[in-house]
Amino acid sequence: MIMIYAGLLLWIGVHLFPSVAPTAKQRILARVGGNAYQGLFALLVLAGLLLIIFGWRGTLPTQVYVPPTGMRHPGMLLAALGILLFVASNFPSRIKRIIRHPQLTGVLLWSLAHLSMNGDSRSLTVFGALAAWSIVSMLTINRREGTWVKPAPGMGWGMELVMIVVGLVVAMLIVRFHQYLSGMALIG
Repeated sequence: MIMIYAGLLLWIGVHLFPSVAPTAKQRILARVGGNAYQGLFALLVLAGLLLIIFGWRGTLPTQVYVPPTGMRHPGMLLAALGILLFVASNFPSRIKRIIRHPQLTGVLLWSLAHLSMNGDSRSLTVFGALAAWSIVSMLTINRREGTWVKPAPGMGWGMELVMIVVGLVVAMLIVRFHQYLSGMALIG
């Protein structure tokens, strides 16, 4: 679990840094420049993600709670909705007029879906931490940015449909290759 903890600390710390320490971020930006900052940010996020994945695969889980029965299908639907919101955050979609933080809301839904379907120590640690991080991130971003100004709709309904299809394809790919990330196959 040490690798999981280290990965989560790195992931959460790097992501929260701009919101909780904006002046320190500006000092680093002034010193190294925007491209170097983004490169370092991406490298640290990737390192955190790899630590979480390899820590997950190298940790034997212990059962902490028994998930409610019948949660597989609702949980999979909730996870797919989370993935769709995550994808929608990268498009100028109408979803951004309804949900201020579609990417973080997607992570929250995805995490809650996993917590509803898995009751083991690894799941509780990883998905509980990511759910808490997404909520804290939304709050710190809201504090930093102030009142939400809803964006204008940026694309037509045809592109909205494309966005939904892309989100569903990403969800299907995650289901298909889930076993290679987590060691747990979702389909036979």
